[in-house]
Formats: sequence, structure tokens, C-alpha cells
Amino acid sequence: MQLHVSEWGDREAPPVVCVHGVSGHGGRFAQLAEERWAERFHVVAPDLRGHGRSGWDPPWDFATHVADLIETIDALGLTQPDWVGHSFGGRLILELAARHPERIRRAVLLDPAIHILPEVAEWVAATELEESACVWESVEAWVAEREDAGGIDIARAVADVALQVDALPDGRVRRTTDQGAVVSIYRELATEPPPPEVLTMPALLLYAPAYGLVRDEHVAAYGRGGIVTVPGMHMVMWAAFDETADAVERFLSD
Repeated sequence: MQLHVSEWGDREAPPVVCVHGVSGHGGRFAQLAEERWAERFHVVAPDLRGHGRSGWDPPWDFATHVADLIETIDALGLTQPDWVGHSFGGRLILELAARHPERIRRAVLLDPAIHILPEVAEWVAATELEESACVWESVEAWVAEREDAGGIDIARAVADVALQVDALPDGRVRRTTDQGAVVSIYRELATEPPPPEVLTMPALLLYAPAYGLVRDEHVAAYGRGGIVTVPGMHMVMWAAFDETADAVERFLSD
């Protein structure tokens, strides 16, 4: 499937493909691109299958997502771009590296969901089956209810979330995701990840230790190419915007 993409910057500039997390959207990288990266790079951010304005048809397994990404960059004429992946997007970059390492110039993993413990993955998947997981009274209510609301830039979060909802007839908002896809992805994230040896290209691991998604064993295994820690929680583009923007720009400009 050729995915819907958002693009920023000069198309002749070095390309950077940004991959969002589960339940996210390509526009999640809009602020990073518009305020920072698009001055130097051609930033491309697809909506993954089951998310945003791309198709929502199954299957939603790793192999299919990787095939979608390859089809999409092929259509854009990108042979070997740099890649930035947040959360599930970080795991997808590992899956891409295992299957098509020649298509990755450099890789950045932003608080990647390398492997979620099975009991945690199943609990989160089960909660996603409930309407409250994707429908809220308003964008502001959605952000205020988040467990990390005290440690993020609320204005950035609200502006981001507003790009990934549809208005319902009763005034509430619904996240633009297929819940079947979201549930499937969380369960896939409980499977064993590709080994660190797939990162044959320069790679940067940026993570938020306070959140705990990236465990010590992940840092030791997948951080050998470079490690940056940032304050705050999982949504590093809301909790550590400048630190994240700076670290990625330095790495991709080296």
C-alpha cells in the first residue's frame, strides 16, 4: 500500500523519513519539521496503515508495514534516506533494517518500543477495545487526561492531537485510527525484536529513562552507535522538544 505522506522542506535536500508510533500520525513530526529540520532536510512522514489518511485494511503485521514503507519511498523516488522512528516507528525501523538494510542511510530511534513485555502489551491492547481509548469530549480533555500531562508542553500536545481527530456529530472527537490495527500492533510488539546486529548503519538511540519503555538491556544492545537521554516521558516531541530536535539534527548533519 502506498501511504499518505506529509512533507516539509526542499525536495532536493537530504531526505529524512519519519515514522510515527502506534495510534499516532505523520503530522506528529510537523512541529519538529516546521520549526527545525525542514531548514536543512526534506522531511517525509507517512501515516501508517490503519492510521490517519492512509488505508486501514488489514493485515497490520510488521512485514506488511515494512512493505508499505518501501512502496511509499519507492513512489517518492527515495533510494536510501535517513530514518527517524518514534515508539512503534522505532521498532519498524529495526524491522526494516532486518529486511532491507540497503534502504537505510542512518537511523534514529526515538524512545523506541523495541519490545513490550507480553503482559503489558495485552493489557494495553485490551484497553484499546474500549470506546474511551479513542473518543474524548475534546482535544483539550484528551491531553489533560494523559498520565504524562504534568510533564509535557500542553500547547504542543494540543496542536499535535488536533491534527489526528475527527469531529463527531455530538461534539466529541475521535482519533483517526482503526482500533483493530492498534490492538494488533500492541500484540505484535510483544514478539522478539530483530537483533541489534541488524543496525549495520550509523544509528542513534534517544530515549527518556524516566518512562522506562527502553529497558537497560535495550540500551546496552541497541545503543552502541550512540545514546542520548532526554528528560520527561515517552512523547519526547512534547516533553523534550529542543533536546530531541538538537540531537537528531546533530546526528543527521554529521
